[in-house]
Amino acid sequence: MQENPSSNPLTTQHPDTSRAIARQAILDDYRTVIGYELFDRTLESDARSASSDAQLLFNALSLAETDVLASRKTIFVNCTHQSLAGGHLELVAPERVVLEIPALPISQLDQINNHLPNLQQLHRRGFRLAFDYSVLTQQYEAWLPLASFIKFDLSILKPEAVAGFVKLAQAKTEARLIASNVQTDKQFTLVKDLGVKLFQGSWFAKPVIVEGQRAQAAQANIIRLIDLVRKQSSTNDIEALLKHDPMLSFNLLRFINSAGFGLRSEVTSFKHAVMLLGLNRLFKWAALLMTTSNHGGTPPAVGTTAVVRGRLMEMLAQEKLPPEDCDNAFVVGVFSMLDTMLGMPMDAALATLTLPSQVNEALLLNSGPLAPFLELTIACESNDDVAFAKATQSLGLASSHVNWCHLQALVWAESIGA
Repeated sequence: MQENPSSNPLTTQHPDTSRAIARQAILDDYRTVIGYELFDRTLESDARSASSDAQLLFNALSLAETDVLASRKTIFVNCTHQSLAGGHLELVAPERVVLEIPALPISQLDQINNHLPNLQQLHRRGFRLAFDYSVLTQQYEAWLPLASFIKFDLSILKPEAVAGFVKLAQAKTEARLIASNVQTDKQFTLVKDLGVKLFQGSWFAKPVIVEGQRAQAAQANIIRLIDLVRKQSSTNDIEALLKHDPMLSFNLLRFINSAGFGLRSEVTSFKHAVMLLGLNRLFKWAALLMTTSNHGGTPPAVGTTAVVRGRLMEMLAQEKLPPEDCDNAFVVGVFSMLDTMLGMPMDAALATLTLPSQVNEALLLNSGPLAPFLELTIACESNDDVAFAKATQSLGLASSHVNWCHLQALVWAESIGA
């Protein structure tokens, strides 16, 4: 789909920055995305500075379009102690962000009290502060009352030590605990049962394959809709399917009339929707609807992540590919989590659909023109700086453009989700 730049604020010229932003989702105990951690992926850690963090904050939080994102999600931003003293924080509404405060190097522990006044000032201004588990030690006793969040890393703590740590934290502070690097459902269940409510990691996106699993009724009808569209069936055939699935019909009209579509008049009939959208856009939005058919215990975060991937791939592809391929890029992003959504292997999931060869190649073989865009999109979710740099360079894209697309994909997903 090619949108009209004059009517779409997300196509505004992006600011110039050479720094690259990565994100990781933060989930609640219902596995719903409640926020994102944004961090500057700089290969050389000593290159981080007040200037670089100021750029990250400005790009992430001072753009008008991100009001939608910040009003619905908590934004966690990695900081340095040098950057905390910078004037750029005056540009940011305190209620919109959580500042992640690093522990000091061992050689600088005598400076803990020297940093305290600045942290207290930020706290008084309304910023919420997040610390790692070092803040529970005796050396950081003066910092602990300022904590709104405390993160602990499951890749560092031994499993047998987790319960003791959580009990200690709950006894010493009312700060909310965030378990990071959650990689398995077993880890998630362990810390959840201990009373932890916030989680960060990739476990929710991993497919749980159920032998003999079939698509649920709602998912099956979406698949039928995709097949009808791909086969260029008549409007009457498509309308007949919609009439036999009230929930599918409701969701389709709800999405079409949402702010994210930018339509000037409300669509009230299925035939009108099909004629107005056209088959290409209907194909794209049918793929989008798959993310809402949340049956069988699939975490809500899976759908959210799939929508962001779809929009990000589409926006990145617009720089390099013709319009019809951009629609396919959207579908690849959304369907990149189809195995997780359906609980079956990717090849079995795709076998139920009639899809363009480019889509199948990217999802099954990691080949074809869309595969590099998928690699870059997934790299945006991780702290793998090497994979990100490689994917960006292979496509000849500037970090500034990837940053812009990344943030706007998050905003667009929030607009659609609303």
